[in-house]
Amino acid sequence: MLFQVKAQPRSSKSRLCGEYDGRLKVTLKAAPVDDAANRECCALFAKLFDVAPSRLSIVVGMSSRNKTVRVDGISFEEVSRILLREVSVK
Repeated sequence: MLFQVKAQPRSSKSRLCGEYDGRLKVTLKAAPVDDAANRECCALFAKLFDVAPSRLSIVVGMSSRNKTVRVDGISFEEVSRILLREVSVK
């Protein structure tokens, strides 16, 4: 399962903010140094989807704010349900 993310590093806290320009917007506490923001992005979604962090990877945009994230071990329907629930709570 692939989805697109707009990451904003160096924020006050890490969280899913909702939709922005056709992508999921996330804020990340980590700075984009030594891959820290990418690792934090994967950890955030791993916690959200309740999967191991090793099941998430950034396949496009390692050095960009616009990223494509891949998650294994969870269905499209489950990802959609979780994201809709999280975005509607905000």
